[in-house]
Amino acid sequence: MTVLARRENVFPSLWNGFFDDDWFSMPNMFQTGTSVPAVNIKDTADNFIVEMAAPGMKKEDFHVDLDNNVLTISVEDKHEESDEDKDGRYTRREFNYRAFSRTFTLPDIVEADKISAKYKDGVLLITIPKKEEAKPKPVKHIAIS
Repeated sequence: MTVLARRENVFPSLWNGFFDDDWFSMPNMFQTGTSVPAVNIKDTADNFIVEMAAPGMKKEDFHVDLDNNVLTISVEDKHEESDEDKDGRYTRREFNYRAFSRTFTLPDIVEADKISAKYKDGVLLITIPKKEEAKPKPVKHIAIS
């Protein structure tokens, strides 16, 4: 007796493949190869510190805005190279466009007018100071009488 493996749907029809796929859950369908830089947020006693890794950028590329306790970090960088022959026709032309935007809702405990930002060694560092009443108070020893 010979055992045969039964294979169903060896050649699925186009109709089934089209309607069985969940088009809205395909994460790679519309990706263009761009990514948003990762962000670290530290919560210290005095500040929130936002670190964004963005190597290869310049500080002029960044736009940091605060509007109604919403902090927005955005970048738009355009770069174009081209080689033309003597007739003005392109032999090679490469475009590079990079843009992203990240938004963060800040809590009410921050000093919005004292926020500072700097870019050094490929990392954007934003320091967001906390209000005095939000800072932790030192332990107070109470004497027993």
